[in-house]
Amino acid sequence: MYGVFQEYMDCKIKLSPEQSDWIKSLSTVKKLRKHQYLLQEGDVCRQHAFVSKGCLRSYSVDCEGKEHIVKFAAEHWWIADRDSLLSGGPAKLNIDAVEDSEAVLFSKQNFDLICQKIPDFNNMVNNLLQNAYNASQNRVLVNISLSASEKYEYFLQHYPALALRLPQTMIASYLGISPETLSRVRNQANAQVMKDS
Repeated sequence: MYGVFQEYMDCKIKLSPEQSDWIKSLSTVKKLRKHQYLLQEGDVCRQHAFVSKGCLRSYSVDCEGKEHIVKFAAEHWWIADRDSLLSGGPAKLNIDAVEDSEAVLFSKQNFDLICQKIPDFNNMVNNLLQNAYNASQNRVLVNISLSASEKYEYFLQHYPALALRLPQTMIASYLGISPETLSRVRNQANAQVMKDS
């Protein structure tokens, strides 16, 4: 399990064998069954999670019991409730496994220590945070400016592998549309493909 994370880092930065071993010593590896929580709303998020296998999601549940998915994290993606992680306050999000998954976990303290001691790791993290910010900004623009069919098309273009492995109800929640609307959009898209072929 940890080998996936090691390969990921080897592609991003140059580390000495000693640095690699030290980082590994500061991590823990966790297996998650489908639907198992990594974090529940109200608890304090205390760790960064790197997904080495499977897929996790972060989401909130409103007063009517409706889920609102904020993010998916498949292999090689990071996930946490950053607000809770940084402030030490209660998490607003749940994080659970969409499918059987494995994650490499770093406590906030250990993660900060690695960033402090290994500048290349810190630079990698800063690049990841910048990319995450850009993706979040693009997501807001998509949600406020595109139609349901355009949102779905955007999702297919940017996350084709996820589109094949996620339940349609979760995709609909992520897009902020009802499952019925997503079903209609997909049927229209399929009909157009048939017409064009």
